Amino acid sequence: MMDYNLKKSSYTVAFLLFSLLSFQAFSQKEPQYTQYMYNIGSFNPAYVGTVETPELSGLYRAQWIDIPGAPRTFRFGANLPFKNEKVGIGLNIISDQLGPVSQTYADISYSYQVMVTDETKLSFGIDAGGSFLNVDFTKGTFENPGEDLNGEMLSKFYPTVGAGAFLYSDNWYLGASVPNFLTEGVYNDEVASIVEDKLQFNLIGGYVFDLSDNLKFKPAFLINTLKGSPVNVNLSSNFLISDVFTAGVSYRIENAFSGLAGLQVSNSLFVGYSYDYNTNLLGEFNNGSHEIILKFYLGREGAKSTKDGNDKNAKGKPKQIDSPRFF
Repeated sequence: MMDYNLKKSSYTVAFLLFSLLSFQAFSQKEPQYTQYMYNIGSFNPAYVGTVETPELSGLYRAQWIDIPGAPRTFRFGANLPFKNEKVGIGLNIISDQLGPVSQTYADISYSYQVMVTDETKLSFGIDAGGSFLNVDFTKGTFENPGEDLNGEMLSKFYPTVGAGAFLYSDNWYLGASVPNFLTEGVYNDEVASIVEDKLQFNLIGGYVFDLSDNLKFKPAFLINTLKGSPVNVNLSSNFLISDVFTAGVSYRIENAFSGLAGLQVSNSLFVGYSYDYNTNLLGEFNNGSHEIILKFYLGREGAKSTKDGNDKNAKGKPKQIDSPRFF
């Protein structure tokens, strides 16, 4: 059994706590995000292609600062809509580190959209890819002196296939997805002893309220369910000021409070930041979690989309800055 070289005995307790309290660990595909409203394409392939112009995004999350071996996550995503406004493709790459275990996910998404009404579209998506699993047994010491695993490495690959649906209009959206259906009968015993992947279901939604010409209120939620784990509920509310500055709060029930801030630096660049403070026992052993995201909107150097959405070519394509899908 592995025991990390922690500087304080309390950190050992904290490490055990986050192993018990964390919803993610390595029993699910998706790492945990606070700014989930900017990362829908990470866990729902139907989201790709629902934007006006191509976009690239990069995210870094440092979780539970001061706890050795705590999760570190990097994500790169690409969202490429087709000119016919019916098809989209996407690329999703995630690197997740937890103690001696690292996983790199990569998948390609495809979506197809249909008009439900003049103002509403329904997108169906599927993604396929795989996960590269690496375990470095040199990172740590062992309680059993006869169990000499120093110098040993475990490297495995397993496939993933997911699907989702995304219903949206000018001022609301609702999405559901399963990141990976291949959770049983795929892995050998060696992989299963470290990655206990189970079927996960995600439900996300949001709405935008125009409080005034320069102020919008954007509540959103994300619910994750995983067999054998508590339901993970995320609630957030953001205010968008003058289509430039975003400020809000988020609450992960029985887990953490978060503060969020964002800045639309230009028509082509958005920067977002969040800080989490744990409300469970784990909060006594760490200094919170930090998360930053950059979103690049390609081909948007010109004027912003029309506010009232009179452009017929944009019907069913809410403008990106005002869309609740982004806040």
